[in-house]
Amino acid sequence: MVLLAALKPHTAPTVVTASTRSSAASSSASPGAAAGSRTVTGDTVQTRRGPVRVRVALKDGRLTDVTAVDHPQDNPRDQEINSYALPRLRIEALEAQSAEIDSVSGATYTSDGYRRSLQSAPDSAAL
Repeated sequence: MVLLAALKPHTAPTVVTASTRSSAASSSASPGAAAGSRTVTGDTVQTRRGPVRVRVALKDGRLTDVTAVDHPQDNPRDQEINSYALPRLRIEALEAQSAEIDSVSGATYTSDGYRRSLQSAPDSAAL
């Protein structure tokens, strides 16, 4: 039996708040900063089809919105897949309030990248 472990390098995602949006500066979320409203951008995840990255909006520690800021869209097939996959992934994430979401059939790579980027955002925001 062989046991394989995946190690993900950790980089601090960019945090954008109302005060930093206007100045275009970014900062890291502090571990105890669960209260209030803020937006956190997850890690960019390289998939076989291209990069996937999400931005989450948090209010009082709850996930209030998820937006895919990077996703495969270089060809018509990628555009077709993501036109139905990204809205489904968003709805699942908001309902689950976590990255524990199912993959969308036919969009396995995008689903995996979305899930991993989504997980990196709450990790840094101490959700």
